[in-house]
This record gives sequence, C-alpha cells and structure tokens, in this order.
Amino acid sequence: MSELERFITHIREKSQHQPQFLQAVDDILEHIVPVVSDKTELLNSKIVEQLLIPDRIIEFRITWQDDDGNTQINNGWRVQFNNAIGPYKGGLRFHPSVSLDTFKFLGFEQIFKNALTGLPMGGGKGGSDFDPKGKSSGEVKRFCDAFMMELYKYIGPDRDIPAGDIGVGAREIGYLFDTYKRITGNHHGVLTGKSPAFGGSWIRKEATGYGCVYFLEKLLAEQNQELENKRCAVSGSGNVALYTAEKLIHKGAKVITLSDSDGFIACEDGLNEDQLEKIRAFKEEQRGRLSELDDGNIKYHEGEKPWQGEYDIAIPAATQNEISEQDAESLIDAKLSVLCEAANMPLTKAATHVLTEAGIIVAPAKAANAGGVAVSGLERTQNAQNKPWDRKQVDKALKEIMGDIHALCLKHGTTTDSDKVDYIKGANVGGFMRVAEAMQAYSG
Repeated sequence: MSELERFITHIREKSQHQPQFLQAVDDILEHIVPVVSDKTELLNSKIVEQLLIPDRIIEFRITWQDDDGNTQINNGWRVQFNNAIGPYKGGLRFHPSVSLDTFKFLGFEQIFKNALTGLPMGGGKGGSDFDPKGKSSGEVKRFCDAFMMELYKYIGPDRDIPAGDIGVGAREIGYLFDTYKRITGNHHGVLTGKSPAFGGSWIRKEATGYGCVYFLEKLLAEQNQELENKRCAVSGSGNVALYTAEKLIHKGAKVITLSDSDGFIACEDGLNEDQLEKIRAFKEEQRGRLSELDDGNIKYHEGEKPWQGEYDIAIPAATQNEISEQDAESLIDAKLSVLCEAANMPLTKAATHVLTEAGIIVAPAKAANAGGVAVSGLERTQNAQNKPWDRKQVDKALKEIMGDIHALCLKHGTTTDSDKVDYIKGANVGGFMRVAEAMQAYSG
C-alpha cells in the first residue's frame, strides 16, 4: 500500500460518520488518483492529502428570540476548505437536516466547481440547522442578525465570500448584509446574491438554472442534437428548478415535471410559459405546495418521484442523493439519454454506476451546477470595479463560462476507447488540475 493509499484509508476511517463527505471524496478520487500516481511532483507535495482536510472548520451557537419572546438555539458552521485559487467562496444553507457532514461535502465539491469556472475563487460552505419555513419575517431577521454576529469575524471580500443556497434567498442575504454593514461599518462585497439595488448582480437568482441549460446545450451539440422538443423531467421547485425550466421552455424543450418533498406535478404536453410563471409566483410569494396546483392538464402525484414515464433528459434540481439505484433503473426504462445534475450530488453512488453502465451520459454538478457560483464571481468583479453590469452583459459572460467548462470537460473526459465523453471524469480531473497547479506554485 502506497503512502497516499494509507492516508486515504485514514481519512475514510476518521470520517466514517460523514457519509456525504466520503461519497464526494470517493467520486473524485476515482479519477484523480491515477493522474497523481503518474506525477511525482504532485505525490511529493501531497496535494491530494492537503485537499482532503479543510483549512479550518468554524462551528458556533446561534441564540435568537422568536415572536413570543422565547429563546431559540441553533447550530452554525462555516467550512473553509481550500483557498489556493482565491478567497473561499460558497453558499450558506439554512435547513433542519444539515450537519457538519453536509458542509464538508458541499465545501469539498465547491473547490473543484469553482476551479472549473476559471474565476479566482476557493471552496467553502456553511449555514445552520435553522428552518426558515413557517417563521415570520421578524423571526428570520432576528436569526440572521444573530448568525452574522458570529460569522462576520471569519469573512471578508478578500477572505471568504458567502452566498445564498437552500433556505437563503434574496430576503435572507439582505438581512445578513444589513447586519454585517451595521457591525463593521463597511459596504463592500462580502456577500454575493445581493439585490442589484445595493451591489448585487443581475440574473444571480436565475444563474444556476440558466447555466445548467447552457451546459446541456453544449453537451447535446457534441452529440449533434438540440434541445428543441426534448422531453425533460425536472425535480425540485426552488430557484434552480424553476429557472432551469424557464430556460428549457425558451429553448423549445418540453418540461414535463416539477416536484417538492410531498410529490410531483406532471404535464404530458410540457408546461408553457404562463403555467410556469403561475407556479413560480405561487412558490415564491405564497410558499405553497405543488399539491394545490392539480388542475387541467397538470396532474399531481402524491408521495412519488418524477422519474417514471418517457423522457429524453432528466435534470435533478432538488437536493443531494435524491435519485436512488431504483430511480436510476426507472430512468433507464424511460429511455433516457442524458442526465444533467442541476443540484449538488443528486445521485447516490449506486445510481451513478447504474446510469453510466447503461451508457447514459451524466453531466455532474461540478460542471452543470456551476452557473450560480460563476455569477457570484462576476458579482465580485462588479463590486471590485464599483460598476454594475446590465443583464445582457452578465448573461453573455455566464454563457461563455459554461462553454469554457464544457470544453475543459471534453479535454479531460475524452477517452480513446469510446466515442462518448466521460463528463464526470472530465470535471473531476479538470477542476483538480487547476487547484493542484495553484498549490504547486506556492510550494515551488
């Protein structure tokens, strides 16, 4: 057993209670260990070993008061994983299911996703087990105040720049930025995902969904195909899912499904723009459930996932590990040709294996999900320049970045013994090599 293999075994033993982190580690090690084994300088510098351990983990208590004056307590985390390429960059997630495992997995993925964009951003992630659902605006505001009172000590525009994620939208970012500004007296780019009214970038809310579709377009063009009339199964009904659906419809694709935690809706002829806008308003303004939208040609399927039926493309856009091995088998039966990961790590390890063995192209989240952080990076540029860009300029830059990511995946994912591109390998190796080169430059 080599020294590297012994270290990897050590990490697996120490992290056995963190299955999501280990899943992310296993995903990338499969492709980068063979690369490192052929490069003595990377082995000697122990680049992989350094990448597997975060630079630091910050854990803190958040104490706040609800509307009845009762004291509530939540846990908060920020995992600053690697800043070789640039300041730590990654979202904040507020959800009751999160743990340190969640943020180690997301922060580790973020290193390589950010590297793929070509922008100067390292990898980090954080958040809290606070649940904004069912809370008043006053309660969310008081929680955000208390959260930032702890977090502000560890972030800065050239140190660590958080953004939004699940449970942290424009409202929460506004509250967090207001608190940071009042504490420090500084109005600078310490958070991204801000409103354009006070330094934010246009299309940040739409960026992950739009970027996913731009990447998918490039992927299909490589197969001499187009999006028009493709039947697409989309999961989720948050920003990523809704704006993925919007861009798909604009491109002439048929969006058949959307989902939430209780079930999914299906429209066999494909949702039109008016229907999607109604769904978006319902979800964003009323925070309602999809079960209330069973009407006309939109049918609700309670307690089921949207992976059965006949689809050309599946786009999981909800959350991690949402597609099981059994779901993957259903997608194969559905005559699927491409799966594009709009959420972070939405496939279980078994599901990924089943789909790739069946010859289905899987576009991994490191590449396809990078649109959000790409526009966050562009927001940093605008903040540094003190000059806002218009919507068209941001969208053009996003499309170019997603095209560059696709090209990098082709470069590192093309094999001589197959006519198909291994996009998972391409994203893993492409992102790793950019980080490794930066780390090597520091050590000489």
